[in-house]
Amino acid sequence: MSDNFLKGRVTLVTGASRGIGYQAALALAKAGSHIIATARTQGGLEDLDDAIKAEGGDCTLVPMDLKNSDGIDQLGKIINDRWGRLDGFFANAGVLGDMTPAPHTVPKKWDDIMAVNVTANYRFIRSLDPLLRASEAGRAVFVTSGVAQTHRAYWGAYAASKAALEAFVSCYAKESEITALKVNLLNPGATRTAMRAKAVPGEDPKTLPDPADLAPLIMEMLSPDYAANDTIVTFRDTDYFKA
Repeated sequence: MSDNFLKGRVTLVTGASRGIGYQAALALAKAGSHIIATARTQGGLEDLDDAIKAEGGDCTLVPMDLKNSDGIDQLGKIINDRWGRLDGFFANAGVLGDMTPAPHTVPKKWDDIMAVNVTANYRFIRSLDPLLRASEAGRAVFVTSGVAQTHRAYWGAYAASKAALEAFVSCYAKESEITALKVNLLNPGATRTAMRAKAVPGEDPKTLPDPADLAPLIMEMLSPDYAANDTIVTFRDTDYFKA
């Protein structure tokens, strides 16, 4: 991939204030894309903005809680009014909830997990689909997890949310097959993030890939040349993963 190979593109990144979202947004900006960055944490977004500007890139910050569905619709309108299209969407934001037996899942935590991991992405698809189709090469990548398939004990609510996300996104991808839009899922696997530390507190983070290691793969999946559709890409199965 050459420098500025994403020049002129507009990419929305959710959960951009830290971890994989932060590193993806920074790398995409370095490659020339204008970044629309969303997260709940204002300070983290401002740090991202500083880092992007230091590299000569451009960024629009949108602090928001993804449980605010009306805010998602408003963001779609803002993107339409300003750019008239969206070239890339990296749906990275997610919440883990508690590691607990399925019967012990607290209703509020269940609702929060489903609201962020499933409903927010449905609302983004609903709001952004016309904008992604207006692009000459719209690309959407949604972050999933291996537990959507392996169904590990104590991960019930999170696993259920990611399984639901995979099903909905796959249906959306199939509906996009005869268009220029490509829709795929990314399974990062265990990565050195705050979410992973919460899920597996006894794990040595130094044994895990850094979020920045995933950035080249994310850039490829969001590039105009990426032709795959309706796939789940596992980071560890790609050449970008270094054991």
